[in-house]
Amino acid sequence: MVHIEKLNPVNTWDVVDLKLRKEQKDFVAPNFASIIEAYTSIGTECTAFPFAIYNDRKVVGFLMIGYNEAAMYDYFNDFKAPEVSRNNYSIWRFMIDKRYQKRGYGRAAMKLALDFIRTRPCGEAEYCFLSYEPENEVAAKLYRSFGFEENGELDGDEIVAVLKL
Repeated sequence: MVHIEKLNPVNTWDVVDLKLRKEQKDFVAPNFASIIEAYTSIGTECTAFPFAIYNDRKVVGFLMIGYNEAAMYDYFNDFKAPEVSRNNYSIWRFMIDKRYQKRGYGRAAMKLALDFIRTRPCGEAEYCFLSYEPENEVAAKLYRSFGFEENGELDGDEIVAVLKL
């Protein structure tokens, strides 16, 4: 059974050890970097929720949900936050280990992520957004199947897609 659990002292190392296929490495930031981002958001107006994705008792992926991710961009002069990132939720990071792909874990985890977001843990918001590399057709197809639609914005070189909550 697929479920998500907040990162803790044990599963953090399992998440750090997850790997992507060689051709996917440019699609997602390394998990250790995402975990650092999550904990450096503490004390800012951004909130990060890092989770391990499990199938039964085995860690198979990593998910990080954000709220008001735009606040993190305020620390960098050379990056402009997508407008939709202000006071909205995001799927900040999402990956399934190369050994566990094509088994439905990504679809199940995305449903759990959206269920969590719909509890509004940081308050009301109009949208959930995410971004992906234009070449990542597998991710684009998955996100579209959940109702995410491109809104014309870019996050760096990545396409931004939004889901009305």
